[in-house]
Amino acid sequence: MKNYFSKHKIKIIICLLVIFGIAISILAICAKNNNVEALSKYGSRGSEVRQIQEKLKRWGYYNGSVDGIYGSQTTAAVKSFQRKNGLTVDGIAGTKTLQAMGIYTSSSSSSSSSSHSSDVNLLARLIYGEARGEPYTGQVAVGAVVLNRVKSSKFPNTIAGVIYQAGAFDVVSDGQINMTPDSTAKKAASDAINGWDPSYGSIYYFNPATATNAWIWSRPHTVTIGKHRFCK
Repeated sequence: MKNYFSKHKIKIIICLLVIFGIAISILAICAKNNNVEALSKYGSRGSEVRQIQEKLKRWGYYNGSVDGIYGSQTTAAVKSFQRKNGLTVDGIAGTKTLQAMGIYTSSSSSSSSSSHSSDVNLLARLIYGEARGEPYTGQVAVGAVVLNRVKSSKFPNTIAGVIYQAGAFDVVSDGQINMTPDSTAKKAASDAINGWDPSYGSIYYFNPATATNAWIWSRPHTVTIGKHRFCK
């Protein structure tokens, strides 16, 4: 009888240890899942919020102080950015919104990062071929023209489709598209993809000093930056 109770106690202890181990595992999984969706929202503070504010301020969405405090102005700016980029308009900088801003966390999916990187690189190559030596704002504007064409029903709906459309860009025809872009062109490409549009919605640009096409001169002028005249 004594041996029976001893064996019974051992079984109970083993069961309790198993249950305890399962509980610890569940808690660990929950904690991990809680960290998967990295986000900043109203009331958040820190370096990530500062990055968000810096980017939104540079792109013209945010006019407040870059103080690392996620207040009402930051929330409104994030909503404006989300609205323009086809994201869920909730004012919360979750993973998808952060990716669209070019802010990557450990929880960002590798596939999204890879796709984004490919678009940035291709656009940077176009910018480098078309506008190296131009003011930085002008380089971003060239990238913005590509993005504006992507959004227009008159052009292909991908960055690659727009860039490689027959006769669209001289640098594709003469091979300059294959040159390695510098860091400035890459930064300009990223800024254009993330919503900065110094071209004010333009879908064309040209150099007035070399343009011979009468039609391009007839397009409504928006802004001139460096050697390029931007138009719709």
